[in-house]
Amino acid sequence: MTEKPRNGNPRILPRDSVLPPMNPEPPEPMDSGRATRNPKGTRTKRKAAGRFGVLNEFVDCSMDGLTRAEIAVWLVLYRDVRDGVASTSQSDIARRAGISRKSVGKAIRKLEGRGLLQVVYRGGFHRGISKYRVRGGT
Repeated sequence: MTEKPRNGNPRILPRDSVLPPMNPEPPEPMDSGRATRNPKGTRTKRKAAGRFGVLNEFVDCSMDGLTRAEIAVWLVLYRDVRDGVASTSQSDIARRAGISRKSVGKAIRKLEGRGLLQVVYRGGFHRGISKYRVRGGT
């Protein structure tokens, strides 16, 4: 039943036959949105979902009416959050946000007054850096 094609190699199936179905691997389960563990054993998706929730809340509800300096300070602190707290000096915030150190202090006070930031520890000379808890808003 094999016929020779033009290139000299024999055909395995007759010309009008249908290939048999292959036994495919079972499909991988669809992502349910649940947190998975990465190689270090820490949760990834829920942590990221919580961070995006705070960011979305800030952008959707709280960003309107803030100055550029306040937005920049909030974003720098938000980026630095580890285990719920951001530990960053005001000089470092000023450098990364492109504003003066005095503007950082003013922005922190205004953000704290609006409930977007909580000063957990006020650092200073011989006291170390300040610690902040960043919130998304209402």
